[in-house]
Amino acid sequence: MNQLIKPISIASKALDDYRSNRKLSLLPTEYTDEAGLLLCNIQESIFEAESFINEKQDLIYMLSHDLKNFAGNPQGLAKLIISENPSDSVRQLAELICESTNLQFRYIENFIKLLQEQDRVVKGNLELRTVFFPSILPFINEQLEQRLEDKNIKLSLDVELTEASLRIDDGLLVQVLVNLISNAIKFSYFDSEIKVRIFSENSKVIITVTDNGIGFDKDQIDELFKKFTKMSRLGTANESSTGIGLYLCKKIIEKNNGKLSASSEGKNKGAEFRIEFEA
Repeated sequence: MNQLIKPISIASKALDDYRSNRKLSLLPTEYTDEAGLLLCNIQESIFEAESFINEKQDLIYMLSHDLKNFAGNPQGLAKLIISENPSDSVRQLAELICESTNLQFRYIENFIKLLQEQDRVVKGNLELRTVFFPSILPFINEQLEQRLEDKNIKLSLDVELTEASLRIDDGLLVQVLVNLISNAIKFSYFDSEIKVRIFSENSKVIITVTDNGIGFDKDQIDELFKKFTKMSRLGTANESSTGIGLYLCKKIIEKNNGKLSASSEGKNKGAEFRIEFEA
């Protein structure tokens, strides 16, 4: 009986090691009985999964490189204009182009970081690190300032908690918040307000992003967080959507020991996205 159970135990451990720690196990594949075929199939499946992840990461690196080149072209031209000692008005426009492309560079880097994080299998044993909330707010404002201005939307930040020990990189937390607030901007009406609140409740660190926009029906909540969701909609200013932003945000928060949820009272009644971390 032990001889029959042993291959199953070995296979189970190999799968668990890969899923939990991304550890590649070398299973015995020389046996030809049913248990041997099981081990062989599991070994091939693990290697295929690892190969797929590596190929996907290579594609991400290539995409990142190409996007940076596209963003760098107008910046190079803008710097060339500045070097020619143009009029003050032309110089100001060229400097705005440089600032805009710098923001694009940072957005690309952070978005690629989100995509890379999606492929990390390690779910636990992340080190606690202190996140100082007042220090991350300027990075959030920097990436959202122009979009808020375009729709004359006010961003209210209520920081009731100065710092917390969390199992998430502060750069990733910034980009998740940028994505959630960007989503709120997209579906908010002109001349409205978005509220971000950071506080502690029942030994949990809570971050909420609340808007008064188009909202959604309660039965659509699960669809919101699906990859390439069918709920990809145009924003209130006809902004397009990739259908992947909320999916990535949820994955990142969950893999860093948190929880992301959404709620709305219905159409045109706004929405709230809520992040919870165990303190």
